[in-house]
Amino acid sequence: MALLLIRDARMARPDGELYRGDLLCEDGRISAIDRDLRVSADEVLEADGMLLLPGVMDPQVHFREPGKEYKEDLGSGSRAAAKGGVTSFLEMPNTDPSTTTQAALDDKLARAAAKSVVNYGFFIGATPDNLTDLQNIRGACGIKIFMGASTGSLLVNREEDLDRIFANTRLLIAVHAEDEARILERKSALAGKCGPATHSEIRDNKAALLASQLALKLAKRYQHRLHILHLSTREEVQLLAADKPSYVSTEAIPNHLFLNTDAYAKKGTLVQMNPPIRSEADRLALWEGLKSGVIDCIATDHAPHTLEEKALGFPQAPSGMPGVETSLPLMLTAMRDGHCTLAELQRWMCVNPARLYGVPNKGRIEIGWDADLTLVDMEHEKPVRNEDMFTKVRWSPFEGWMLTGWPQFTIVGGQVVYERGSIRPGAQGRALQFGL
Repeated sequence: MALLLIRDARMARPDGELYRGDLLCEDGRISAIDRDLRVSADEVLEADGMLLLPGVMDPQVHFREPGKEYKEDLGSGSRAAAKGGVTSFLEMPNTDPSTTTQAALDDKLARAAAKSVVNYGFFIGATPDNLTDLQNIRGACGIKIFMGASTGSLLVNREEDLDRIFANTRLLIAVHAEDEARILERKSALAGKCGPATHSEIRDNKAALLASQLALKLAKRYQHRLHILHLSTREEVQLLAADKPSYVSTEAIPNHLFLNTDAYAKKGTLVQMNPPIRSEADRLALWEGLKSGVIDCIATDHAPHTLEEKALGFPQAPSGMPGVETSLPLMLTAMRDGHCTLAELQRWMCVNPARLYGVPNKGRIEIGWDADLTLVDMEHEKPVRNEDMFTKVRWSPFEGWMLTGWPQFTIVGGQVVYERGSIRPGAQGRALQFGL
């Protein structure tokens, strides 16, 4: 395998300290770090003091393949990930058909092997009737349960069905925690309201809290590994601050960390998602949860829909926003502005996602670790522009935001995948291995 030498980079250590020097990638791993490496290499990147980070692992994306490739596919989604400094992703099962069997999972793995430019893994989806598939699945990163807000056969909202899955499976269970009965009750009560902000009233804080309470109860009953996806409310942060066993983890997403319900006035259904954006108090509570360790990591829940679909208005417009390209610049801009440290950012976006899903050798810049890296420019701001997006839907809810920390190079397995606005020909990721 070709040798790649990165010269004169400011390398991020896990403790947030910076080491300025050279880094050598060999056979997909980091093989040397020193002040001045005098070695021959097949390619040399002149970093000129730019910040070198571990590649981001995004543990929740929806790349829409198979079934909705007009919105995104594994090729376009992975290219968008590379542009955003994301070197590995975990993809959700609510495709068409849903990923609920070994055959469906194997099909996705084959598709990704043919077209993904970054590393990949996939969830299997739970239904009320596929326990045997969940027990015997091979190669999945975990089991995804939609406790509310699902399509097709993936809704699992009865406690007896949830109990059976928690009791009789071994893989990590990741839950979309919204209570379906509460959502239906609120929808009926608010039937006369039609503005997009109504979405956050229907899917209120109680809907999220009820589902998270139930998932936590079942995880404790069976000592089962549980991950609560896209935490969104201060009540859930308080719940877990008081009672979070070692086998329970959770995540936040930039949509909830940077937006609140004021965004409906300007963006309308563009910012409609599940669980919805919430109050400023909720937004600040999520940051507190990250800082305290109640929230373990950051994902994006990249969920693209076309502008034509979003223009249908509430309630017809589908829920979800793209985000895999902007998560790292958003967080690096927040770091620059004093909202987090470099050590925290690496822990939330690089170290912990790999640790939580048992992915070895990823998330650190250390000799012997995988050479999944991104080189970012912290010196120049530029705006988020829809026309620059690699996602097929070509829009971002953060359009117009001035951000810094845009990736200039993204490296996967020691190979340059993304370089200043373009994807390298022949770039290819690999299937992730999971130790859980």
